[in-house]
Amino acid sequence: MAAEAQTKKTKSKTPLKKKKNDKHDKNILVIVESPAKAKTIEKYLGGDYIVKASMGHLIDLPKSRIGIDVENDFEPEYITVRGRAKILKELQTDAKKSHTVLLASDFDREGEAIAWHLRNAISSKTKTVQIQRISFNEITPQAIKDAVETPRIIDESKVGAQKARRVLDRLVGYNLSPLLWKKVKSGLSAGRVQSVALRLICEREKEVENFIPDEYWTLEADFKVGKTVYTAQLVLWNGVKPELKNETDVNTIINIIKNSDCMVLDVRQTDKSIRPKPPFTTSQLQQSAANRLGFSSRKTMQVAQQLYEGVNIGESRVGLITYMRTDSVRISQTAINDVREWLGKNHPNELPEKANEYTVGKNAQDAHEAIRPTYTGYTPEYVKEYLNKDQLRLYTIIWERFVASQMINAKTRTVSADIKSVSGSDEAIFRITGTKFIEKGFYKVMKLLSSKEDKGNPYPLLKTGEKVLIEKFYPQQHFTQGPARYTDATIIKTLEEKGIGRPSTYAPIISVLLDRYYVTRSNKQLVPTLLGKLINNMLVEYFPQYVDAAFTASMEKKLDEVEENRISWPEMIREFWSPFKVRVDEVGKTLESFKGSLDEATEYTCEKCGKPIMKKLGRFGYFLACSGFPECRNTKSIPLAECPKCGGDVVARKAKGRGKEFYGCVKYPECDFISMFKPIDQNCPRCGKFLVEKTDKKNGSHKACINPDCDYLHSAEEQEVEKK
Repeated sequence: MAAEAQTKKTKSKTPLKKKKNDKHDKNILVIVESPAKAKTIEKYLGGDYIVKASMGHLIDLPKSRIGIDVENDFEPEYITVRGRAKILKELQTDAKKSHTVLLASDFDREGEAIAWHLRNAISSKTKTVQIQRISFNEITPQAIKDAVETPRIIDESKVGAQKARRVLDRLVGYNLSPLLWKKVKSGLSAGRVQSVALRLICEREKEVENFIPDEYWTLEADFKVGKTVYTAQLVLWNGVKPELKNETDVNTIINIIKNSDCMVLDVRQTDKSIRPKPPFTTSQLQQSAANRLGFSSRKTMQVAQQLYEGVNIGESRVGLITYMRTDSVRISQTAINDVREWLGKNHPNELPEKANEYTVGKNAQDAHEAIRPTYTGYTPEYVKEYLNKDQLRLYTIIWERFVASQMINAKTRTVSADIKSVSGSDEAIFRITGTKFIEKGFYKVMKLLSSKEDKGNPYPLLKTGEKVLIEKFYPQQHFTQGPARYTDATIIKTLEEKGIGRPSTYAPIISVLLDRYYVTRSNKQLVPTLLGKLINNMLVEYFPQYVDAAFTASMEKKLDEVEENRISWPEMIREFWSPFKVRVDEVGKTLESFKGSLDEATEYTCEKCGKPIMKKLGRFGYFLACSGFPECRNTKSIPLAECPKCGGDVVARKAKGRGKEFYGCVKYPECDFISMFKPIDQNCPRCGKFLVEKTDKKNGSHKACINPDCDYLHSAEEQEVEKK
């Protein structure tokens, strides 16, 4: 099986060895980025090779200062990263003992920059060692041996693109952040791409807050034919789509047609062909992992890194997937041959005559293949005993998506039946629909990636002209849903669509916003904090161009042009820097300081020292603190609403340990009011009690009145449950 294929491939070529007449009796040093990758690669190469890890970047810009010479073509000031000097020295020592050094960091901008820095650092200590660059898309015996036998020089254009991005981000961050410290609050920071993502999240939050739900109703009915009962939905009332705004509208229709004669008006059949999706790109993998597995983008990339760098499968160690940072859907011919051979043995009827081809996106760099398993024969079933739960689930969706991409289309048949109910001049049309697969095609390998909708539902076995009886009506109350907050999946999709960021940056963008507490996660949704909103408002008001999605996308394109050697990186930075610096200086002189203005006086008095209590902004949001700080460190939560039971303050509370946050009255235990739903800054227009934001699988995020006796934004079922 896969192990046999691996053995055959291993024997096809032999690793690079020293020539017999080589005057150096030394080893070949291979430098990769991580110990896990080193451990895997070391097993593939002979005894002449030593594989060491650099642990990522060893040389970078200093953290304590800007480190960019803006007067001298933006020359970066590179230093050894703090705490990494020992690793660098060990690599330099190992290089002196070797006749060749192979730099095997990742084949992307960051990896190329790591190789460039290592080459320079090693060359500064020894001039005799030969230094070469190797790259590969997967960590398998054949891929590593092919890479070793075809070394190359470092791609200076790719290094230039990394320099440009690093310098650009440093110039933005180290000029905007001090402005925030001076004018708003110390300890704040702003970033080039993250600020645009924050703007998108804040704008969506504003839409969510401003949305006012509208009530509407739907009507379903059971129709009996013999002993069979079908449930159908009202789709037409007197020839038009029904607008059922309230319960009265629904009951009017029910009263008109409840005793009417009904018959099957029409039965239609539609066939549809469904093409498999291409293999995963980075953004698509992060989206699917978020939607199917509940993974954050950071977790997805961490687990994918483990699968890429190597896992012990029995006595062998192998990278299970190809490089996981890619924007391409391209597949190598070797991989196509491998998957088609596997399909020919396991699913011959689902193997197309020729391989399926997919179009690479117009903004894709196409530097790497799509994300795929390195060996199709390593099925999820075969490797499950060697992987932990998260690794297996992520590997499964990668394997399923890739194998499915090279299978025939699936075909479905949809049967729709319209049932007509006539009463006098009024006519109602109810519709029932069923869908089934008539050819499963690629769905034969889809398990974890398939949804309930993919499995279909039974056909209605009805005939045109057949009489049916109305058994029961099901009126249902609904409320229109506002725009959904961004999740990891949807913000990544939006960033990709707008041309912002690259495969390697999607997860870090979200992580930085969370780490800075500009954004928090609530029910997997990304919610801007008060601090995040404040920062965004200031950046949008004073630096609108630089937190604009289109402008940021244009900068990404220019970085690509640097990598394609179409423009020089200092030229690109110079074009950006002059107007940006002018704007920063202008704002620094004219912007009023917000410091202190964010603190508000309150009606409260500190019960510990008697001084006034102030409302202050911290990194987690607003809180109440004694004005006598630092002598008095008394703090409290901000009252969020008025208790509907006793009129006291409702505040956020947490159960002991790592309990879930809830909201309760400060007069507890005298008052036992609690709510699991967070109060929002709106009162019910009908009863005056506060509104909360609820989240459930059926309705998603929606607003509702806290008062169970009030029907504002409540379904009838919710009212009954809450009263109980």
